[in-house]
Amino acid sequence: MSNDLSSKPYQVGYALTPEKEKTFILPSLLSHASQNGVSLLKIDPSKPLIQQGPFDCILHKLYDSDWKQNLEDFASQNPNIPIIDSPDSIEILHSRISMLETVSKLKINNTGVPNQITINEVTDWENLEINFPSIAKPLDADGSETSHKMHLVFEKDGLKNIPLPFVLQEFVNHGGVIFKVYVAGKYSRCVKRKSLPDISEEKLMISRGALPFSQISNLTAAGGGAEGCEFEKMEIPPENLVKKLVEGLKEELRLNLFNFDVIRDVKSRDDYLVIDINYFPGYAKMLDFESVITEFLLDVCSKR
Repeated sequence: MSNDLSSKPYQVGYALTPEKEKTFILPSLLSHASQNGVSLLKIDPSKPLIQQGPFDCILHKLYDSDWKQNLEDFASQNPNIPIIDSPDSIEILHSRISMLETVSKLKINNTGVPNQITINEVTDWENLEINFPSIAKPLDADGSETSHKMHLVFEKDGLKNIPLPFVLQEFVNHGGVIFKVYVAGKYSRCVKRKSLPDISEEKLMISRGALPFSQISNLTAAGGGAEGCEFEKMEIPPENLVKKLVEGLKEELRLNLFNFDVIRDVKSRDDYLVIDINYFPGYAKMLDFESVITEFLLDVCSKR
């Protein structure tokens, strides 16, 4: 699909954090989009949207209350202009509890989420109903630097110095491979990446405390993550299963731009667990992302 270049190009306004703009609005994307009839225009979020444009679509990744109000004011006067995506829908992914609740609602065979609990205060870990090792993740998943600070926890004592509140998610051995599924409207792609190494019973017996993810390299002395041929041998999840997850999550989340992380439980090779969902991920890491994003924007704008 491409816009008829004899007509006016679609005007897509974008409002992104400086970090997101730097990694997403690349010259290659601007060029490819322009060649196919899509003009990407930077929005000034400090000014009313109704004074900018005109726009055929708005793309955004900003979360403050002023911006949300700005979007609401614009939408009330321009109900037919698509906003990608609704702040209320995005909000679901800002909590690591609500994000995975959506997966549990899908009822897809051989899929689920790891056992996890929320720790709000110190007394919450006195009688833990969870197995170690576990991963401690900040409860808020708003894309901030703090939200990415995680710990691999080997025992209950390892929880003592982790900032509250956090989600404690059981670590599942998964062959050192994680599958990332990128979604952009009707498009999806599953890729595999190296992940944390499996943890043997022997290693668990001698490991103490907790390791920040920045120190995960300490675990890789024994070959952390899937290496070489082992990584190559790891098969992508079945296409029909990925498709069911994509369609189910799109419907449940009411989002167009997201990705989710999937692991395969080594104890049961047919069972897959969704461990994280992210809004507006790093698409530039995908091969040919310029075509994917341009096609998505063309599809959105042409359906107005």
